[in-house]
This record gives sequence, structure tokens and C-alpha cells, in this order.
Amino acid sequence: MVTVKEVATGAPAGAGAAALVDAVSPAGIEREAMDHVWIHSQPWLELAERGGLRVFDRGEGSTLWDVQGRDYLDGIAGLWVVNAGHGRAEIAEAMGKQAAKLAYVSASSFTTGPAAQLAHTLAEVTPGDLNRVFFCSGGSEAVETAVKIAKQVQAMRGFPRRYKVIARRGSYHGMTMGAMSLTAMRNEAYFGPFMYGVSHVPHPNRYRSDFGVEGEQADIMAARYVEQEIESQGPDTVACVIGEPVSSAAGVHVPSPVYWQMLREICDKHGVLLICDEVINGFGRTGKLFATEHFGIVPDIITIAKGLSSGYAPIAAAIVRDSVFDTFKDQGEVAMGHLLTFGGHPVCAVAAQKNLEIFAEENLVAQAAEKGEYLKARLEELRAHPTVGDVRGVGLLTAIEIVRDKEAKTSFAKDSAFIKTVNKEIMDRRLITRVWNVIHFAPPLVVTHDEIDRMVTIVDEALTAAERAHAGEFVA
Repeated sequence: MVTVKEVATGAPAGAGAAALVDAVSPAGIEREAMDHVWIHSQPWLELAERGGLRVFDRGEGSTLWDVQGRDYLDGIAGLWVVNAGHGRAEIAEAMGKQAAKLAYVSASSFTTGPAAQLAHTLAEVTPGDLNRVFFCSGGSEAVETAVKIAKQVQAMRGFPRRYKVIARRGSYHGMTMGAMSLTAMRNEAYFGPFMYGVSHVPHPNRYRSDFGVEGEQADIMAARYVEQEIESQGPDTVACVIGEPVSSAAGVHVPSPVYWQMLREICDKHGVLLICDEVINGFGRTGKLFATEHFGIVPDIITIAKGLSSGYAPIAAAIVRDSVFDTFKDQGEVAMGHLLTFGGHPVCAVAAQKNLEIFAEENLVAQAAEKGEYLKARLEELRAHPTVGDVRGVGLLTAIEIVRDKEAKTSFAKDSAFIKTVNKEIMDRRLITRVWNVIHFAPPLVVTHDEIDRMVTIVDEALTAAERAHAGEFVA
């Protein structure tokens, strides 16, 4: 067998055959991964301490198998992505047919049939008059696009000083520089300075409110803070406000409808565009096709990605209301000052279209709502643990918060020994999820009740083991 390296270097055929045979063995693949793959968000020492990378080979439904043949329950749908589940051969087949027919056309001047069809579908299913679709490759690009649209529209409307963006504390909006500027967890030490003109306000948090109040009153105070920030910055300088309808990165906090309805009124009052980041929330994750449907509002722009194709292809979009795009229609000789090489890629568009057909055929959004209720009820049982302070979420976007002291609501640090033990115990039982001081539960929408039971049992056992190992580090 001839290796790629032999082809590239002109080495004699067969010179690397023995090495290639070893490289394609399970142990060899894992070694090659450790030697050459740069994992995006974990320190090298952490990977080395746990014995290397887990390299996955195949998936079906809510289950993944690694190259060693071990099965894992995917409790976070890849990363809030694989909503339709793993192993959807029909999506792969549609992509293959499209690639053989037409694989690429530049989105700067042209489009394709699959992109046009997908744009039509999205215009049909998004709330209100969100009708114009700017295609991107991923969530970070969608957020960058939405902010650029907001800034340019404000300038085209005669407000060139409206460049500022208001985001929320605890937010996550992506890792490109513009999106990271909006992200509250940005790394100042390595990547600053960030985009000028971004400020962060409290997010709605009923469990641990910044305002010393509870329930809906906490949401009202958080919304009022946004208006105070607009007024403090100067309404004639603020382009947009951005937030996830359900703030997943901040710990899966679900506000009451009054919060978003107030934000809609505040933005309208001050001429500020409202952007809802549905990259994680969208496509059934919350038991509605879009999370904004829970709150009865239509934002000026929404960003979508992840569940749009269920991870089968990199595709995303910023979708705007008619009133936003009308600004470009009215000034017909002015283009949007932004383009992306792979925006509206026809193979990706076909993947997304087939994914949405599966959603409709299998009623996945309703499944997410029903299974989400079951999951939340099972998670409530974990409150019996001395370290479980809260259970919250909506649909299949849920979480439990781990605390040192229930009464004081004192958090563990994300890198504490207790959290590390919980993480290890969960992974040893082959459940994939995200474990910080919040444990996330967001499986594919096709998850079964039995798989939900297994997830909860694993976390129950992991918490018990960690509580025994770290007795005295929390209030029992």
C-alpha cells in the first residue's frame, strides 16, 4: 500500500507500508491523533493525564463508538449540534449526489438551487417576517455577520455613530475576533484588545440574581439594566443588543417572556436592533423550532448554525427582518460590505434541507418538548444530592448546578478537584457531556427515555463517588 507521504515525496513504493498498517490500527490512530491533531479547547497536560484522545469511529442515534469499539452516550449532541442524531445516511446520500452535480459557486455574485430552496424553507419556518438569509459557515461567522449588518444598517439609515454593541455577562457568541469581543468569557491575556464599543450587562438569572430579587422580578430588573446601559452609552451610539434567548453558556437560564418582551420594546424605543443568537437554541433544542417562540417576540436578526444541518455539514446564517433588508433595497446601489467564501455552499445547503425534512417527517420538535419534560423530571431527583443546588432548562436544553453550599448558593470553581472528579467519573461511565460547575444535558432530539434514564443514573453515581472522595469540601 502506498502512503500519502510516499506520493508527495516520491519515496519508493512500500517504504512506509509497515508504518501505515500500524497507523490504521486503533492504537495507531490514537497515537497519530495525539501527535498531529490540535484539539481546540483542552490543555495538553489534561489530555496526557487522561491517557490520550478519544478517537471516534461511528455513531447512531445518541450513541458513539470509538476506534476501540467502546460505546458512549452522547449527552450533549456533539456540542449542542447533532439534533437529528448520528448516522443519518439519507443526509450523507443527499450530500454525495449534490457534490457530484455541483460542488461550488461563489456566493459573492451568484447562488445555487439548493441555497435558494433552503433560504425559502428558512423564511417559511422562522418567526414573523425574518425573510432574508445571509449564509455563513458557522456560528461565529453568523454572529460576526449579524453585528456587521446592524452597524451598516444604522449608518445607512443616517446614524453613523451607532456602532456600539451591548451583550451580556456570561455570554458566549463565538471565537472569531468580533464574536469573541461579544463573548464575556473572552481571553484578554492572549487576544486583547478586542472590538471597541462592546459593553456587557447582567443576564437574566433567577437562581442567583445580580439584583437580590427572585423570579420574574429578576428578569424585569435585568431588562431595565439593558435600557439603563443604552441610555448611559447614549442611544445615538448603540447599534444593537445581542443575547441568547436561553443563555446556555451562562448556565442554561430560562427567563420569563416579560424579559424578552421588554427588550423588544426597549430596542424599538431607542432605535436599537435586537439580535437573538439561536446558534445553540434553534432547531428544536428548546422544544420549539426557535427559542424566541417561547417569548412571543420577533428579533430584527437571528443567528443560526449547529442544528441547522445537525452537524452533517458546516452551514450557518444570519436572517433579517424585511425592515432591515429594505434599507438595502431603498439604497439599491449599496452592497453589504461583507462576504464569505463558503456562504450558501450547495452541498451544505442540501444537508440542511434534508435535515429539516427529517425534522418534519419525525416531528422532532414535539419529541424534544416531550422528552425534555421527562428529562427535567428525572433531573429533579438529583436535588437529593447535597451538591446539587438547582435544576433548570427547557426542552432538551437543561442543566444542574453544582454548589458547595445549597443555602448560600456557593459555587465550585470550574477547575476544582471536586468538579474534576465528577468529570472523570462521568467519562469513565462513558457519558459525554460538559461538566463545569454546571452539568449540561442536551442529547440528540432522538434520544430515548431509556437513554435519558441511563444519563441520569450515570450522573447520580458520579456525584455520589465525588461526594465520598471530597467529603468536607461542601456543606452536607
